[in-house]
Amino acid sequence: MTMFATRRARPSDAERIASAHLDSIRSIGPRFYPPAVVDDWADGLTGDLYVNAMNDGEVFFLALADIDGTETVLGFSSDYVREGSQHGTSVYVRGGVARKGVGSALLRLAEAEAVARGATAVCVEASLAAVPFYAANGFVEVSRGHTQLRSGRPIACVFMQKILRSPHG
Repeated sequence: MTMFATRRARPSDAERIASAHLDSIRSIGPRFYPPAVVDDWADGLTGDLYVNAMNDGEVFFLALADIDGTETVLGFSSDYVREGSQHGTSVYVRGGVARKGVGSALLRLAEAEAVARGATAVCVEASLAAVPFYAANGFVEVSRGHTQLRSGRPIACVFMQKILRSPHG
């Protein structure tokens, strides 16, 4: 397991979140999607995207490690309200730390935040690359389909859900 620390993200972390997100898409995505889809997926990922999401109530968590003397964002997770007690999440890690416990630690933080904010279930539009990760962390497949990238291009995904607790406690 890679040594790292975790914490809640701040708006000042936004550019480093974007960097980790881009690394994840560019290093892992090409094994599952054609180049044009990967390019569209990565297009427009700037710090403003995460600052705006934070301003809209999305909560982000970071995994940080010292790499060559620089504090580097290894990955991030998020929690956001979709509808009522159903929240959404996403987890992205740099390709170099995939399958080393970083994503699972980040997912646990997002799930704890969701529970604290009243969620009974968390949903994800899992990229094809992430399906085994989410399944290993207790998510079940609801359906398969596509979601829209910012470019308007569809990207294949698997809609997954995890029940966090029953609505009655």
